[in-house]
Amino acid sequence: MALHPKVIDLTLDRMWRLLDALGNPQDNLPPVIHIAGTNGKGSTQAMIRAGLEAGGHAVHAYTSPHLARFHERIRLAGDLISEPALTALLDECEDANAGAPITFFEITTCAAFLAFARTPADYTLLEVGLGGRLDATNVIARPALTIITPVDLDHQSYLGDTLALIAGEKAGILKPGVPAIVARQKEAALDVIEARAARLSVPCQVHGQHWHAAPERDGMIFQDDNGLLDLPKPGLAGPHQIDNAGTAIAALRALGAAPGACAAAIRDAHWPARMQRLRSGPCIDAAPHAEILLDGGHNPAAGQAVAVTLAQMPARPTHMVCGMLNTKDIAGYLAPLAGRAESLFAVSIEGEPNTLPAARTAAVAEAVGLKASTSDTVLDAVRKIAADTPHARILICGSLYLAGRVLRDHG
Repeated sequence: MALHPKVIDLTLDRMWRLLDALGNPQDNLPPVIHIAGTNGKGSTQAMIRAGLEAGGHAVHAYTSPHLARFHERIRLAGDLISEPALTALLDECEDANAGAPITFFEITTCAAFLAFARTPADYTLLEVGLGGRLDATNVIARPALTIITPVDLDHQSYLGDTLALIAGEKAGILKPGVPAIVARQKEAALDVIEARAARLSVPCQVHGQHWHAAPERDGMIFQDDNGLLDLPKPGLAGPHQIDNAGTAIAALRALGAAPGACAAAIRDAHWPARMQRLRSGPCIDAAPHAEILLDGGHNPAAGQAVAVTLAQMPARPTHMVCGMLNTKDIAGYLAPLAGRAESLFAVSIEGEPNTLPAARTAAVAEAVGLKASTSDTVLDAVRKIAADTPHARILICGSLYLAGRVLRDHG
């Protein structure tokens, strides 16, 4: 398939052209919940899906990037799309595109819309790829609900170099009169989101104003105008998942979900590479007594969330294995972790053209106060750590691309 030469090129013109050639499937989707934000989109979507499915609903879901297999991006009424079905849809989209410029994300998004339009379901969960205003997913005229998860600095070269500019791009998914759920935000981001919502007469449910979520004993509580819910602890690890769970519950309440579905949403959701503990595979074989965690966070807010999570875990010597892309704020990600790990082994991400060289990651780690060295591979780093500290906590982190490679090797 000959794709548009730019990896990322934010415009909707190519999408509108191809969708029109395909018969505009985006106009025939089950009710859409559209999700934008910098952090927490995937976890929030996973919780909403778990809650809706617990309530007996069939749910489509679109997410990116994938980790181990491309098929993870498209879920049809609960099941991952099959390879033959995906291949047929991509061929159909390529034929309709007739050789015109198109990006990989655009043509795969069109394929997802075709699949969603042709398969019965009750809801469609649609996660933005990048930004919001000009993202390929932002072609739904009237979604049932929009959601903006926490906005922070990331992808500045595409979205702007201030929180306000990035928030403006994320808020581009808001639609006139369509209800919106707004997660916890920094003031600069919230000001922009609320101003756009006011211009479009969007009824907003905003964290801290209209709903609240907080840990409570061994679980959490959620409160809004409809009352108080006592809920279990989120199944996804980390204290930041309380906020993500709150966002998901606010969305489910807006959709009329029952309390039992809300509890299932946060108890049963599964989302890989979010402080996920590895249970089997080469790294476990190499370090059988270690606790090995995998996380795909890659920006300063994610680094802070991981640091807080580590701080609340039982004390254990912690060592990092880190690989990052050269487009990220490496120092911003690593700085919060400097006090939480005894060492860092830097790796390059195999097969990824935008990988940051391991030596550069190690140099930045040293600059922010982490003892650092390099390794050829993740497995090599795990072996080195286990040789010195058999019962270590090993955190493999820094990129979803690195996480995906690890998951492919670990089933």
